[in-house]
Amino acid sequence: MAHVPPVAMTIAGSDSGGGAGIQADLRTFSFHAVHGTSALTCITAQNTIGVSRVDALPPESVVAQIETVIGDIAIQALKTGMLLNQPIIEAVVACVGRLAGVGCVIDPVMVSRTGAQLIDDDAIASLKRLIPLATVLTPNRYEAEILSGQPIQTLADMQAAARSIHALGATAVVVKGGGFDGELRGVDVWYDGTASPITLTTHCIHTTDTHGTGCTLSAAIAANLALGSAPFEATTRAKDYVTQALSYALRLGKGQGPVGHFYPLLE
Repeated sequence: MAHVPPVAMTIAGSDSGGGAGIQADLRTFSFHAVHGTSALTCITAQNTIGVSRVDALPPESVVAQIETVIGDIAIQALKTGMLLNQPIIEAVVACVGRLAGVGCVIDPVMVSRTGAQLIDDDAIASLKRLIPLATVLTPNRYEAEILSGQPIQTLADMQAAARSIHALGATAVVVKGGGFDGELRGVDVWYDGTASPITLTTHCIHTTDTHGTGCTLSAAIAANLALGSAPFEATTRAKDYVTQALSYALRLGKGQGPVGHFYPLLE
């Protein structure tokens, strides 16, 4: 008898260098024995050094990909990554808003972990409409500053931002500290409104090859939701996975290499 695996969907951009985006998400799903489906929002020409070109897909194409998949295959979870522009974001909001009973991980890709804004202000305004649909929202430090309207320099700032962002309607928020230096590097803050914010820590992996960590974390949370984990458990398991993948980061190219999504095979 054929095995019926859990199914997750990623709605994100393609990374031709294979370190982030759709490629990282699908590898992460596979690691967790979750069947991955996808809807591409844009195609990038990039490598470990940087991005040389970005081509957006028509919103109608994004919608067609999503609707064609869910019209045939039941998905248990989804994640969004780079949505790129306002028309695509509005289309995704409409599609995701019609899904019931699906764990939804929103990685609000607006600002890189180095602080560079990736989408324009109109697109950011539309992206905020996804927040109430999120089972888990995973902003990095700079995205959390935009969403909360306050600077983030300390752990207390991260906790306050998590509370503010949770009030926008997400079921749970994880403010990520991967972009920090020093003692906050890799420290994340979880808040779901039921108690005080929880600080999530793990041992710090010292590597410059960290490309795709944000995509990988959100995809791993989605995979664990698809497997039946509760949101907090899905998040802590995902964080452990990313830490292990970082410890086997891949030294590829002349720039920032990706994490080792398939690290058990690298033993």
